[in-house]
Amino acid sequence: MGGVSAVPVPQPRTETAEAAATAAGGRRSLAAALFLGAVGAAVVLLASGQTWAEGAAAVGAGSVPLEADGRDVTGLPAALAVVGLAALVAVFAVRRTGRVLVSALLALSGAGAAASAFLGASDSAALDEQARQTTSGTVTSVDALTHTAWPYVTAAAGLLILLAGLLALRYGSAWPAMSGRYEREGAGGGARKARPAADPDRPEELWKALDRGEDPTGDR
Repeated sequence: MGGVSAVPVPQPRTETAEAAATAAGGRRSLAAALFLGAVGAAVVLLASGQTWAEGAAAVGAGSVPLEADGRDVTGLPAALAVVGLAALVAVFAVRRTGRVLVSALLALSGAGAAASAFLGASDSAALDEQARQTTSGTVTSVDALTHTAWPYVTAAAGLLILLAGLLALRYGSAWPAMSGRYEREGAGGGARKARPAADPDRPEELWKALDRGEDPTGDR
C-alpha cells in the first residue's frame, strides 16, 4: 500500500473564470463598437445631406430664399464618416500594432467629423457665396440667417464613431482577426489528430482534456 502513489486531483483554477470574463467583455465591447461605429457613420452621412442653414438675399424690392445643406457648408463630416467605416472594417483585418493604428484612425475620424460639424453649425460662408452668385455679386451676405439642428445631430453621430474608436483602442487586442480565424481552423484539424493523451501527473492537462470532451484516464 505504501508504494502506491495517488493520482493528483485537478483543482479548479481561477484563470478559467478570468478568461471567461475577459472573453465575455471582449464580445460586449466588440458588439458595442460595431453598433456605435455603423450607426454613427450612417447618421453622419444622412444628416450631412440635410439643410443646415437658411437665409435670403435681397434682390430689388424682394428677396430670394437660399438654403445650404451640410455638404455645402463642409464636406469633412461625410468624408470622415466614410473613412471611419473603412477603419471599422479594417480593425478585424489587422493585428497588434496595425490594429492600434487603425483604431486610432477610427477615433480620429469620429472626432474630426464631430468637430467640423459643430464648427459648421454657425457658418454662413456657403449662403454668402450663394447670395453672391444669385445677385451677380451685388449682395455679399444673406439676411435672416437661421441654422437648423442637423449640424448638431451630425456632431453627435461623430461622437459615436469616436466612442467606437476608443472601445477599439481599449479592448481591440482581445477581438478576433479575420485571417487568424482561418489559420486556427486550418491548423486545428491536424492538431486534433496528433494530440497526445493527458499526463495524469499534470493537473492542468487533465482539465484541458475534460474541456475537450476526452477521457483523461484512457490508454496513453
